[in-house]
Amino acid sequence: MRTKILLLTFTLLSSFSVLSQGNDLEQGMYELNRGEFKAAIEQFRPLVNEGYAPAQYQMALVYLHGYSVRKDSMKALELFELSAAQNYPDAQFELALIYSDGKLVKQNLKKAFELTHKAANKDLPSAQFNLAVMYANGTGIKQDDFKASRWYQRAANQNYALAQFNLALLYSEGKGVEKSTELSYVWNTIASWNGYPNAEKSRLMDERDLSKLKIEKSIEKANDIYQKIRDQQEMKAKMAEKQNFY
Repeated sequence: MRTKILLLTFTLLSSFSVLSQGNDLEQGMYELNRGEFKAAIEQFRPLVNEGYAPAQYQMALVYLHGYSVRKDSMKALELFELSAAQNYPDAQFELALIYSDGKLVKQNLKKAFELTHKAANKDLPSAQFNLAVMYANGTGIKQDDFKASRWYQRAANQNYALAQFNLALLYSEGKGVEKSTELSYVWNTIASWNGYPNAEKSRLMDERDLSKLKIEKSIEKANDIYQKIRDQQEMKAKMAEKQNFY
């Protein structure tokens, strides 16, 4: 019986620790976003010392951009690596960009692809978009239009406007998907609703090749898809809010 009580106590303490870390991180990000960099660092630093991956990522950004500290790209790289090693997707993606760029480290496109893939699998839309681009261009991996289309689709479903535009382009050209002016029109329409300027031009070009009936049906389809995307985003936001509350 005593062992069970001790285990329960440890579990409760661990839960409180995680909650405390989350609250401190949130406070730090609030301070960072309003330009109170020193206050943000005060929140991040103890969490970094505890090895908390989200705080390591945020502190890496502080060093990378020199927010109230001297710019230190190598320190930023070290923290990105520590955070990425704990499978934190934002850090994995940032590290992928660093390996792709090849300025702080020797360029390694294969490693950039692997890190992008890991982040994309954790539903990070920017990583999903970049992964699609890597497949489309054959960067760090064998060129594959079909896989590019699938990753553009996943990012598009998370309301990533540039992915929606690129997905429309694939439908327009029939790359990795069956050629469809209607679906090109649908995704250009959604991307234009999200404020991507080039999408409106492409949408009007698609419109020239569609009958009035097809245009009406495509707009209806775009509305249905867009509403589902918005509903999904709202649901995710509510779930995140509940997690922060508890």
